[in-house]
Amino acid sequence: MVARVSTVAFQGIDVLDIDVQVQMSGGELAFIVVGLPDKAVAESRERVRAALHALGLSLPPRRIAVNLAPADVLKEGSHFDLPIALALLVILGVLPGEEVARFYALGELGLDGALAPVAGVLPSAINASAHGRGLICPAACGGEAAWAGDLEVLAAPSLLAIINHFKGTQVLSRPEPRLEPADAGAGHRDLKDVKGQETAKRALEVAASGGHNLLMIGPPGSGKSMLAARLPGILPPLDPAEALEASMIHSVAGQLEGGRLLRRRPFRDPHHSASLPALVGGGLRARPGEISLAHQGVLFLDELPEFARQTLEALRQPMESGRAVIARANAHIAYPARFQLVAAMNPCRCGHLDDAALACSRAPKCAADYQSRISGPLFDRIDLHVEVPAVSAADLSLPPPREDSTQVAARVARVREVQRRRYAALAGAGAGPGPGAGTGAGGTALRTNAEADGALLEQVAAPDAQGRALLTEAAERLRLSARGYHRVLRVARTLADMDDSPTVRRPHIAEALSYRRLAPR
Repeated sequence: MVARVSTVAFQGIDVLDIDVQVQMSGGELAFIVVGLPDKAVAESRERVRAALHALGLSLPPRRIAVNLAPADVLKEGSHFDLPIALALLVILGVLPGEEVARFYALGELGLDGALAPVAGVLPSAINASAHGRGLICPAACGGEAAWAGDLEVLAAPSLLAIINHFKGTQVLSRPEPRLEPADAGAGHRDLKDVKGQETAKRALEVAASGGHNLLMIGPPGSGKSMLAARLPGILPPLDPAEALEASMIHSVAGQLEGGRLLRRRPFRDPHHSASLPALVGGGLRARPGEISLAHQGVLFLDELPEFARQTLEALRQPMESGRAVIARANAHIAYPARFQLVAAMNPCRCGHLDDAALACSRAPKCAADYQSRISGPLFDRIDLHVEVPAVSAADLSLPPPREDSTQVAARVARVREVQRRRYAALAGAGAGPGPGAGTGAGGTALRTNAEADGALLEQVAAPDAQGRALLTEAAERLRLSARGYHRVLRVARTLADMDDSPTVRRPHIAEALSYRRLAPR
């Protein structure tokens, strides 16, 4: 007899159907798992055997073969425990095979039969809903599975609860969709805490309003990291489509706490010792990296020149395409990576380049050596470059600013809504040449000015005559690249939106140019 239970495997955030086939037959006593399992899957036989024993069930002394089809797809993770156990229970006559066949199943078994949370429940539930079937998963993951739509979800705390449900002695009610708290991770980080630095605060608001990349350069202790940590407090919350995109990545990475979907935008701040696979993605299982976990949110790189040169250069392609493509000999995986880069750095190794009393004896050569660790093409991809000077004792003695993050966040939300409506209207009208014009990665409507490019950017950010004359002259004198030219237009469009101006005017171009720094000095 062969029993079958459906489960899934993952390639990036893509879900692959896996058929778990279990056969019990005569012959040499054995319990084997085939179908290209990794170590965690191969060890499932011991967890399954112990879990069944905890329920008072002993496997008969026969040959048990588990085949995970298709056999040429690598099977990774502990979530294969539950489908293997369910298939064995079908063979033993404990569960009805036709009822179990209506579900996909995934979950890790403890030795006592309890179900532990696993990664990837949200995309698995969406896949099950698309096939018109239900999902059996651990109780801790039920909150994320419930977001997949109108499908039957059995979120069980243990294997015994699943058996009792199918036998009718216990009813597993449908779990409620769960969201993270609105103030999750917000803490008490408010812009009111930052004294002085009005130029930097203005640049932070511009970056938040248009989704622009931002680089802050200044001496130690000037407040660069402090400002970056307060950016999430002024960004609008994720809309439903964005929340689903970001949560699917965190689900595959096993980082959805308590099965709650994300509400606030991710803020990732890896240490400068992070490796290339940790930042971009990859490793043995081609896991999502920090740039994908920051999808629809912020990636903050403090002490930018201290990151490995190769690691920083790997950011260039994802910053343009919004995708992190991990190519391996046996796999080609793409993760979404539409993130907002915020970086901070000292002007030189000692950090006191502009203070002759504190600067080292190698100034200004040390500044050129230090800043040359960042390539010109990477600088060119950053929209806003802002100097953050040292804060004086007089500034620190002043009372806190009257404007807090709530007031700035309200302005940012208004400007974001203006952009959303603009690009949604253009996408609906099919604006721009060729298929997919007016759309971003994945064919969805653009949401911010930072994503606009090409003919669409020329359409929405065309400056008036005076503004175009200033931009043309500045581009020639400053020798702006084509990318730099377009990024000035993007920032100018955001500045115009902040001023409720339908047209990009000369003052907007002038301010956008003031944020442009061509290369390390």
